[in-house]
Amino acid sequence: MKLTNLLVKSNFSEYSEAFAIDVLTGLSAQNKSIPAKYFYDDIGSELFQKISQHPDYYLTKTEFSIIEKAALHIPKMTHSSEIDIIELGAGDGHKSKLLIDGFLNNGCKVNFYPIDISEKAMQLLGENLSINTNLAIHGIVADYFTGLNYLKKISNNKKLVLFLGSNIGNFNHQQSGDFLKKLWLSLNQSDHLLIGYDLKKEAHTLNKAYNDSDGLTKAFNMNLLNRLNQELGGHFDPAKFEHYGFYNPTIEAMESHLISLEKQDIVIDSLEKSFHFEAFEPVHLESSYKFTVAEINNLAAHNSFKVVQHFSDVNGFFIDSLWQVQKDLAVA
Repeated sequence: MKLTNLLVKSNFSEYSEAFAIDVLTGLSAQNKSIPAKYFYDDIGSELFQKISQHPDYYLTKTEFSIIEKAALHIPKMTHSSEIDIIELGAGDGHKSKLLIDGFLNNGCKVNFYPIDISEKAMQLLGENLSINTNLAIHGIVADYFTGLNYLKKISNNKKLVLFLGSNIGNFNHQQSGDFLKKLWLSLNQSDHLLIGYDLKKEAHTLNKAYNDSDGLTKAFNMNLLNRLNQELGGHFDPAKFEHYGFYNPTIEAMESHLISLEKQDIVIDSLEKSFHFEAFEPVHLESSYKFTVAEINNLAAHNSFKVVQHFSDVNGFFIDSLWQVQKDLAVA
């Protein structure tokens, strides 16, 4: 697999600075928080792959079954002899492989471009993809939009962007719209987007999925404290925090928090600042919003995408929605 690392030293410094600023802002607020995007360093990416394979986590196996069937139809809907398949976030490759094979089996040449800030995640992905003369794999180590803009410069092929899992749910409604608008700007007329949406369902199923019996989700969240220690010179003791995940029906989202187990003051050296935590004070890490079909349709329409088809499972737990870019129907 060819690999292009766009996180050159200057960009990496900018990324580290953004991390520091977000931590400073989030931990200085009355209601403390750290953005969920910082879960995914190399260790976090590896832990998430383990979570995604856990029996308690319904999302991955459900989406796999959806894509297994969708892969028979999507290649015929895009009408391409050669296509760039771009995956935002390097998963383990099992779901993207289904789609890649679907195109290859239809006689289409595929250029696969996974984009991720974790080079290790990219390497793990490459190990799971088979060699084929009609398949070229080119990993891009970058943030999503740096990677997309790079690809727009080097290729004029039709594009199918994959934003799988429930990643869109990590944005609130305003952020979802902003993300989709930026994505629309990064693509050309008639390009396609396959995007995963976790649907609203009963709370027990959700709570079980986000509190797995082997503690992988706990380790995933706690790893953020280790990252603060290693990258920003923090002095967090993970034993003095606990993971707490629950479904909040008021905002229709799963929430993840770290709870301080005692009153404590924690210094972060690079910020030259001490942060005070009261006993049982939460730090918000993530809200994973759940959707209805009507909400998915509205998101597409308001951001100048046309819904081509919704692909769902027999339980109605999840939707992978195929959208097409509509530049001629742009909404102001």
